[in-house]
Amino acid sequence: MYEYKVEGGIPIRGTIAASGNKNAALPCIAATLLTEEPVILRNIPEIEDTGVMLLILQALGAGVEKIGDHEWKIDAAHIRSNDIPATLSKKIRASILFAGPLVARTGKAILPPPGGDVIGRRRVDTHFLALQELGARISVDGPFTFTANKLVGADIFLDETSVTATENAVMAAVLAEGHTIINNAASEPHVQDLCDMLVGMGAKISGIGSNILHIDGVKKLHGTDFAIGPDFMEIGSYIGLAAATKGSVTITGIRPQEMRPLKVAFSKLGINWRIEEDRLTVPVSQELKVNTDLGGMIPKIDDSPWPGFPPDLTSIMVVVATQVEGTVLIFEKMFESRMFFVDKLISMGARITLCDPHRAVVSGPSLLHGDHLVSPDVRAGMAMVIAALCAHGESRISNVYQIERGYEMLVEKLQGLGARIERVEIDQ
Repeated sequence: MYEYKVEGGIPIRGTIAASGNKNAALPCIAATLLTEEPVILRNIPEIEDTGVMLLILQALGAGVEKIGDHEWKIDAAHIRSNDIPATLSKKIRASILFAGPLVARTGKAILPPPGGDVIGRRRVDTHFLALQELGARISVDGPFTFTANKLVGADIFLDETSVTATENAVMAAVLAEGHTIINNAASEPHVQDLCDMLVGMGAKISGIGSNILHIDGVKKLHGTDFAIGPDFMEIGSYIGLAAATKGSVTITGIRPQEMRPLKVAFSKLGINWRIEEDRLTVPVSQELKVNTDLGGMIPKIDDSPWPGFPPDLTSIMVVVATQVEGTVLIFEKMFESRMFFVDKLISMGARITLCDPHRAVVSGPSLLHGDHLVSPDVRAGMAMVIAALCAHGESRISNVYQIERGYEMLVEKLQGLGARIERVEIDQ
């Protein structure tokens, strides 16, 4: 086991390259099952979650070959199993993304309940309802079992704007017979990446980037060569880190249009940046003062489906707000356990009132001091890293496995920016 040893109070400075979008890589890896021809995926982040997804592919019979830095060749010509191993499924929630492609390709998928972050109830009902609309039969006695003699296009209305349910429905519909409409579809950049990849494989999808997708099923898909886009969640985390430590960072390989929802929220904390082509720079001179609403009212930073502010960055915003002058309400609407990490921030000296499982009022700036922290999930773990790098003194962060599931080469990147952080082995 490992933990992070962090010495805080030092502004970060330097340049880093954005990693590939984890949440795009996961469905794109699953989508390689939809064709018998080889698929090349580029810009795949080398993190625990992508590693598990590739292991699942191998367990199902696909050939998986690393052909370059962040580049993989996947050949699913011969699928020998449609039963996802429980030992792998429980490691990652994204294992559910194999349901759609397996049913579409083989007519059956057996999936033990997926694992993932412990951030509250995470429904799978929407996945089931969407696949049932396309003709799949589902059993939940024991492992989830999906079977279908034939998938047929349907007019689907998702009961929530679920990213992974949208992705599952799209992957099943591209090989279904006839026309499918997915209403209330998620439109995040990672959903768009998946759709763009499928189009490159011969799928017929229109409405990409909107909340209504139209899909005409085809009999067969072919191989493709596709590059995953940058991880805007990682980019947002480093923006927050630079501002909170009163440092500066330049991030290369960004998509400027994906920064617009982030800018709305960060500007409420007096944080700005400049963009030149695919480079984003957070300058050292930041106001770090809450911009109140009209009439001096306390502003609110809340999450919503794209193009709203991403839920995965609300944990980051809580920590950043502790270093900003003024008071702000952070409202995380989706997961009832995501805010429970703030007790550790309070123990470090943060002034936070947890109103309920979804809302926290943060007043800053607060002088944080080092503490022993435990990462409960990917994003709260990164928020704790930021808090430790702001704090005076030494911090220890345990359960770093959860952080490294979502952040590629985190320690190396932070060390390159001048942060005093080490990954140290500890006894179990």
